[in-house]
Amino acid sequence: MGKVIAVANQKGGVGKTTTAINLGASLAALEYSVLIVDFDPQGNASTGLGIDIKNPDMLGIYECLAEKCSPKEAIRHYEDIDNLDILPANIDLVGLELELANDENRNSYLKTILDKVRNDYDFIIIDCTPSLGILTVNALVAADSVLLTIQCEYFALEGLSQLLNTIKLVQDNFNPSLSIEGFLITMYDVRLRLSNQVVEEVHKHFETMIFETIIQRNVKLAEAPSYGKPVITYDATSVGAKNYLNLAQELLRRNNLPETKK
Repeated sequence: MGKVIAVANQKGGVGKTTTAINLGASLAALEYSVLIVDFDPQGNASTGLGIDIKNPDMLGIYECLAEKCSPKEAIRHYEDIDNLDILPANIDLVGLELELANDENRNSYLKTILDKVRNDYDFIIIDCTPSLGILTVNALVAADSVLLTIQCEYFALEGLSQLLNTIKLVQDNFNPSLSIEGFLITMYDVRLRLSNQVVEEVHKHFETMIFETIIQRNVKLAEAPSYGKPVITYDATSVGAKNYLNLAQELLRRNNLPETKK
């Protein structure tokens, strides 16, 4: 049974989608089977893997939740990496919060969908929406763990306590086994004093929960989504590719798994 990891932060622009795409691609390159679930109406994880989310015939997570198709019908294979699939999303997902508002089972819809394919993958990575609404709660209820991205910017820790409170509420009421996979520092620039100050502050608050791997600012990493590719296929020699491969290996070690699947 695959491990489900939600990549979350209610702030936008903190490396969340970049992490979901590139961590998933790196795990797949290490021969683990991976499904990336785009659970953000903006559909950035989908376009970042080359899917045309404006295609009216596209089947995605919304159609699965609306029972218009099965998840296996909506899942797409990423052709350049053998073990990587994606369950796409588009703007239709925006209406889901309103549609589920009065449904007593509104927080467990995604879990129901993912349970149908969970045995097909080693890892399922959910790219959460930058909010703390029903969509994010659904992701946390479906997940085994949550990976939190923290960017090296001035207000890096702002709002993080609110997200941690939401995680605690989900643990207390819906998913007691939900754990924190770790805190990932992103957008690090060794030249900036601020970046080093943020790293020190995060370590002061969270200590051993922080991934040793730090994701550095990198041009190739920023360019790759516009070509519909993860950085490991866009430029495998880039700093961004090496960072995310290191992160994948660290995550595997933390889960007592070999760094390459045999």
